[in-house]
Amino acid sequence: MITLLDPSEQRAMRAAGRVARATLEAVRLALPKFRTTADVAEFVAEDTRTRGAKPSQLGYQGFPAVCCTSKNQVVCHGIPSRAVKLEPGDILNVDVTSEFEGFHGDTSATFFIGEPSAEARRLVQVAEQARSVGIAALQVGGRLGDVGSAIEAFVRQHGCSVVRELGGHGIGRRMHMDPHVPHAAQQRGPRLRAGMALTIEPMVNLGAPEVVFLNDDWTVVTADGCLSAQFEHTVLITESGPEILT
Repeated sequence: MITLLDPSEQRAMRAAGRVARATLEAVRLALPKFRTTADVAEFVAEDTRTRGAKPSQLGYQGFPAVCCTSKNQVVCHGIPSRAVKLEPGDILNVDVTSEFEGFHGDTSATFFIGEPSAEARRLVQVAEQARSVGIAALQVGGRLGDVGSAIEAFVRQHGCSVVRELGGHGIGRRMHMDPHVPHAAQQRGPRLRAGMALTIEPMVNLGAPEVVFLNDDWTVVTADGCLSAQFEHTVLITESGPEILT
């Protein structure tokens, strides 16, 4: 069942979105001082707390950290660790979800550590643009499948691939709600209606789309070892078009 948010819930989602966005921006500004992905997580935990929010990811289905930190060939759900060093030339996705006054804002971005290679820069640009393409497809009266069709066509046009096994989701009073949001072309799906809140978060690979799930039950990596990048926004569908909340 897909939830439609009423006006008061939409206001609460805007507030939660602002909190998550502010924490992710703070990560971007502090990035040069981090030496490991554990440093990133410690910063996210403190920044989230100072904003009066809670990290939604901590403990979710057993996830052991306050955020996801996915480096280079890690597609998503990377677990912060002192063992994962940040080196010049790396790319790093940081995924922040903040619970604020009972609602959740979910956002991520892929950052450069030092100077990226030309192919890393191209991949990250394509991933960020793919998110924008997916958001633009969130129009009242359209179909959920329009999102994945638009994203996959764009990504293929630019010589990259989009992960099919994972996607976005509904969001509101819970971090993950119906519907699942495919980022690749699939069946048309349900109609899009005003009041839906969804995450658009395509995972774009420089090589093939296939992924491998590691035995820690969380970390997902590219099967061919190529780089992967991701950007995410929480978006509210309105009669006048998609409203980005993060």
